[in-house]
Amino acid sequence: MDWLTDHKIPVGRAAKAVFDWMNANLAGVFETIATVMETMIEAILWCLTAPHPLVIVAAFVALTYWLQRRWTVALGVLAGFLFILNQGYWTPTMESLTLILSACVVCMGLGVPIGIAAAHRPRLYATLSPVLDLMQTLPTFVYLIPAIVFFGLGMVPGLIATVIFVLPAPIRLTHLGVSSTPTALLEAATAFGATPRQRLWKVELPYALPQIMAGLNQTIMLSLSMVVIAALVGANGLGVPVVRALNSVNSALGFESGFIIVVVAIMLDRMLRLGVRK
Repeated sequence: MDWLTDHKIPVGRAAKAVFDWMNANLAGVFETIATVMETMIEAILWCLTAPHPLVIVAAFVALTYWLQRRWTVALGVLAGFLFILNQGYWTPTMESLTLILSACVVCMGLGVPIGIAAAHRPRLYATLSPVLDLMQTLPTFVYLIPAIVFFGLGMVPGLIATVIFVLPAPIRLTHLGVSSTPTALLEAATAFGATPRQRLWKVELPYALPQIMAGLNQTIMLSLSMVVIAALVGANGLGVPVVRALNSVNSALGFESGFIIVVVAIMLDRMLRLGVRK
């Protein structure tokens, strides 16, 4: 088999050449992206950490009740936040929520329009599909490397890695919701003189809203699953004590911080579980 390996396709060298060229010629673009993301991260973090913790808890409980209209769910969220305060993980939790909310802003801001465009253009979705598969199946440690090269260490490369991993979910679910709009509804809207824009805003998006909200839920859950990975590139949050526990083989710290991540995941899932279309 030497004859085959002697003519190895230079996948790695080609990728390195592309990254080197981008780093040399697009430094200004990456600096702009980093500045925008840092500003967004700092603003969200300030909103979550400047007020008293009980004010933030009350806001989340009120938001939960407004979304769910069930006191039992709101009380569960209250209990979760009080448990986090009891364990002394308030600041890391707010830092992780900052990363999650930032990822939601970027992923939903990009994913929903791309999903709508893909639903209206089947060829575009056929082209995007293998790219989305690659984004979700490529090991996250692989694209952490160029993220570090382009953006250094800190929250920004962690956010970039999170966005790459999470973005396919809102794109696919938005595409599913919009493309599954019944033809009869679209024909009725057209018969009543609706323009393409009116069909989108008054028919397709309302029908696709449960799927779009499911995409938001998946965005939050997948972003939360990235907090440990983000900690490896200098992002603050709940991943830091997990990595510290792994390095020191501290089972108590690892279980404690891991359980906090589970509590946060359950709270966010219950907050945004708006049901599915029947």
